[in-house]
Amino acid sequence: MEPAAYHFSISAVRADALFASALQSSQELTPRQVRRAVAAAVRAFGDLGCAERVAQEFGDHPDLAAVRMRWARRMADEAFGGPGRQEARARRLAPRPAAYARHAA
Repeated sequence: MEPAAYHFSISAVRADALFASALQSSQELTPRQVRRAVAAAVRAFGDLGCAERVAQEFGDHPDLAAVRMRWARRMADEAFGGPGRQEARARRLAPRPAAYARHAA
């Protein structure tokens, strides 16, 4: 049996690393602090090591891990300009339909 391949996206690695870091959701964090914590966790554990820590927490405490992962994904997206921010920006910059433009004027 072959081992399953796990394909990391950069946003997943960042979220896993933040999850594995010592930062807490109760802290008032700057994007710089988040980026530094992600870099430190990747250096300390590697990308697979961060994923292993996430998996362990989901096995031990799934409810708490889900809350922490939502926080980690949101904070990583904010700090690095992740997909959530890019999609929101694309919607803001999308051309408006002609009917909308007439009503807005």
